[in-house]
Amino acid sequence: MATDPPFNPISPFVSFDEVYRGTPPWEIGRPQPALLELFEAGQVSGRVLDVGCGTGELALTAASRGLQATGVDSSVEAIAIARQRAVDRGLAGARFEVADAMDLSVLDTIFDTVMDSGVFHLFDDADRARYVESVGRVTAIGGLYHMLVFSDAAPGHWGPRRIRRNDIETALADGWDLRSVEPAIFEVNIVDGRVKAWRATAVRSG
Repeated sequence: MATDPPFNPISPFVSFDEVYRGTPPWEIGRPQPALLELFEAGQVSGRVLDVGCGTGELALTAASRGLQATGVDSSVEAIAIARQRAVDRGLAGARFEVADAMDLSVLDTIFDTVMDSGVFHLFDDADRARYVESVGRVTAIGGLYHMLVFSDAAPGHWGPRRIRRNDIETALADGWDLRSVEPAIFEVNIVDGRVKAWRATAVRSG
């Protein structure tokens, strides 16, 4: 069933497909360093899902390390770019699909690691709960969910909603064991390039 598109941090009147015909502020040509650190720490394993994958850099990184990686995005334009990058880099282990983050079960796959680079902060309270439920349906028991979101310490009002630590704790209170919430940086290609963020990790408990 079709659902309303998520909040677009650039403009509610511009589609994500239109944005990806240029370079969105969140596209920095590589994975977010705060999430890349998780690969180095051994916190990304098994089947990997990159929700809101954009042009695919995070899923492509997982595939380049021998992991089975799936990237999903609502933007047809973004997925086309990601698929071409996978071909160009010879990464057959990367799969990219146009999909609704609110209905990830259509992927018909259970994942060991789910990564969220700037998706959680797109939703209001009600949709955030639906989104976390969707993520939970495709995360294996004992699997990890990593998110990187703008924090309430970030100044200004441009871009996506700012997230409080309590927002994360509340959203992951049921069916998750919240392992960590720590200050991080979300890199963008505008302003000064660095936005205060939260990096959180939760374990699917049931």
